[in-house]
Amino acid sequence: MSLPPSEIPLGAMRFNSDSSKLEYWNGSAWFQIHTFLPNLEGGVRGIVMGGRTAGGNTNRVEFFTVDIASDATDFGDLTQTRRRSQGCASATRSFMFGGSNPDGSSHYNIIDFITFSSTGDATDFGDQTTELRSSGGLSNATRGIQGGGTEGYPSGSYKNIIEFITMSSSGNTVDFGDLTLARDYPGSVNSPTRGVFAGGAQYPSFYNNIDFITIASTGNAQDFGDLVSPAQGVAGNCNSVTGIFAHTYGPAYSQNVTKITIASTGNSINFAERTHTTTPKQGASSPTRGVFCGGYNPSPGYSDAMEYIPFATGGTGSDFGDLTQGVAANVCTSNGHGGLG
Repeated sequence: MSLPPSEIPLGAMRFNSDSSKLEYWNGSAWFQIHTFLPNLEGGVRGIVMGGRTAGGNTNRVEFFTVDIASDATDFGDLTQTRRRSQGCASATRSFMFGGSNPDGSSHYNIIDFITFSSTGDATDFGDQTTELRSSGGLSNATRGIQGGGTEGYPSGSYKNIIEFITMSSSGNTVDFGDLTLARDYPGSVNSPTRGVFAGGAQYPSFYNNIDFITIASTGNAQDFGDLVSPAQGVAGNCNSVTGIFAHTYGPAYSQNVTKITIASTGNSINFAERTHTTTPKQGASSPTRGVFCGGYNPSPGYSDAMEYIPFATGGTGSDFGDLTQGVAANVCTSNGHGGLG
């Protein structure tokens, strides 16, 4: 039996058996979720870039198909070996911003990109205005945005700056505005119109703040709500309606995953549980699922595990496959995430 419109929650999803399409409720009508697929035979492609391994930082780039559980495959190399970077993606390009060397004593303002449809080494795109590590990254189809992070060593200076690039060209970042709070390692999700930053830390303090911006404009972030609990190293996945956040650490290791409806405001709610107690930094998304890749825990150390969670159902994460190596503080992107439609 169908619910009357007044009782359907905003952002609810259903499978329309007549049209064989996934739809969401926008408050007044059911709308088809745009199931964007790039011009790749395998479908939506996920990319994993850089990070830290048991042997030190890596410049490795690897890839997989988000909707087909399998192991990752070597793609190429970054221009610089580094970890604690941030990423975003258009339909054609994946980007990696900044980062640091193994002990954090040097930071980079480098922006690299790769082309999803090929394999090969990354190409220089431009520079950030500041040498940052551990920022949050998001995008729509046109703009790539990063916010927050840390500058300097050993203690560092926590930043609230937001910067953007136009992903189809090349060049340096441009000022966008400020987050509501300076912090390290915020998580991030996006729709085609809105970007959301969640959690983060100014050690030893952890935050549950959620901010949002309108991607097509510029200006300071606004308050969205709160995470279920304070968390740092929040890993985000999203389609165009739903954002999910893995609360990886804060201050204990966690398997909890919460969700928000990106078009609204409000607090996150409990949604799922990962099978691994590690610290993936970002996820790779398609319209139907989010994949979390790698991470760290003192036991067993650097992880090569990949698992996925369906946006429609949540529940417990399912095994996806393995990365080519155990890695943490890496970047993950895809060419089918929620900012692309």
